[in-house]
Amino acid sequence: MDAQETKDILLDENLDSSLDQQSAVDVEVAFEQYATKSEVINRMNTLLAENIEKAKSEIDYLKQCYYKMRKQEVEEERAKFVEESGSEADFNPQKDETEEVFKELLNQFKEKRALLLKEKQQIKEDNLARKLKLIDELKQLTEDADDVSKKYQDFQTIQLSWREITDVPQSEVAELWKQYHHYVEKFYELLKINKELRDYDYKRNYELKTALCEAAEKIIEEDDVVSAFHQLQKLHEEWREIGPVSKDLREELWNRFKNASTMINKKHQQHFEDIKVKEKQSEVEKTRLCEKVEALLVEKPSSFTKWEEATQILLEAQAEWKTLGFAPKKINNALYDRFRNACNIFFDAKGEFYTSVKTQLETNLKRKITLCEKAEALKDSTEWRKTTDKLIALQKEWKTIGATSRKHSDEVWKRFISACDYFFDRKNKEQSSLKDEEKDNLAKKKELIDELKAISVEDLTTQKVRDIITKFNAIGHVPFKDKDKVYKEFHSIVDKCFASLNTSKSKHRVDSFSATVEQLNAEDNKSNLLRERDKLMRHFEHIRTELKTYENNIGFLTSSSRSGNSLVKDLEKKIEKLKEEMNVIVQKVEIIDNKLN
Repeated sequence: MDAQETKDILLDENLDSSLDQQSAVDVEVAFEQYATKSEVINRMNTLLAENIEKAKSEIDYLKQCYYKMRKQEVEEERAKFVEESGSEADFNPQKDETEEVFKELLNQFKEKRALLLKEKQQIKEDNLARKLKLIDELKQLTEDADDVSKKYQDFQTIQLSWREITDVPQSEVAELWKQYHHYVEKFYELLKINKELRDYDYKRNYELKTALCEAAEKIIEEDDVVSAFHQLQKLHEEWREIGPVSKDLREELWNRFKNASTMINKKHQQHFEDIKVKEKQSEVEKTRLCEKVEALLVEKPSSFTKWEEATQILLEAQAEWKTLGFAPKKINNALYDRFRNACNIFFDAKGEFYTSVKTQLETNLKRKITLCEKAEALKDSTEWRKTTDKLIALQKEWKTIGATSRKHSDEVWKRFISACDYFFDRKNKEQSSLKDEEKDNLAKKKELIDELKAISVEDLTTQKVRDIITKFNAIGHVPFKDKDKVYKEFHSIVDKCFASLNTSKSKHRVDSFSATVEQLNAEDNKSNLLRERDKLMRHFEHIRTELKTYENNIGFLTSSSRSGNSLVKDLEKKIEKLKEEMNVIVQKVEIIDNKLN
């Protein structure tokens, strides 16, 4: 083996070692998740009873898990202490009995590992001494050229012993290799072994190294690049232990082996580059899921349905999280803590919401029971009109009260409506004698409709229409089933009359509404008048808001931009229309107020 081949082997060996160290850094082992400190301690005991040589990474992970759990316990104790006493400065965490046990297990592991490392180091030192002794023996062979055949047998014995010795201190490997092959080469040169023996040795070495080339070329195709990499390291160790081949074949054979090694090393390196890309993608996806869950609480849900919808989104995020691989080691744990913390905050907020809603449901139930009691106290009354108003008021109040729990909802509603129905059934029986009168009233109103229809266009005047409206409104109730029909028919004809008289649209609307109010007032139904008034006021506020928006928009336009601007004209028309509508509403409200007073 010449100096260039020796140099290439050492460079290749350093590359293999560097990649192996890199793989140890980059590969993240997926250990079991633990829920309690007891589980961590039990796993520690199991590892201490097994081969601790391979347990260091998991021991470090268990230590991290334990002190995360301990930190969480202390924070919870602190929060509780501050809540009860209000003074964080006086807080001292309670003693944790398991911590001493855990520390003792860590000490045991450190002692065992230190002992193991010491034993390994001693073995390496012993191997170093043995190899140095073999080098001395090899050196002695090169200093005495007598009895070549006997010395060649001693030389082979030294080679065999050299190969049997494995681990030595890493810092001595290069120098040992250099000295050993120096004296090997010197032995061949000084003793000048006969050509037949040398050729035989070269041939045997050639066959062995060719077999190593074939083995290296074969493992190139292996799918498990990590396994292929470790197999290659063993092949390199074997290569270094085999003697030289003839010079004319040496470079070609070494290049063949080196090319196969390069391909395996590149696949190994690419494998970990791919892992880094996947880890970076996992970091992006996990960050997105963290933001997705955190966004659920930017604006907290305000109903059961929205909470359940948000919960479904969170559960889907958790399920997706489980499908993702590891993020880069330096951020993986931080991302997991961020995601878990966001989930915990969500479920804490959800619990608080459900608790507050439960309290509100109970309050609503108490209010509705109170209304039931009031309705039951009124159901036997014979003050029909007064009691009707009171019960209607109670029904309105009932509508303002929120929901109750499903368990009590139907029961309390049936109790309330039964009391109301009982009263109104009594009232209807009492007032059944009014049906004949209602039929007469219906006939009278139809007569007025016919009278209004019979007025010719020439004889039609506003006063005549208003007089008929007054008579119509003065007539009492009609049968309920005919009320809407006769009312619509009458006002349809009134609208046509006013339209024929060319009454302004606003005036027409006010007069028509006045007839409506008269009808409601004649039916003695103040609740309907109040409801109509509330509706008008809400519409008025809506129009006023819209009017203010249009006026502000015009205010933003400059004098130059207003000139000839069709948009301004449109806005001005809309403003005038809104003002006219507000004026009509004001007149309608005044009509209702006059009837209510």
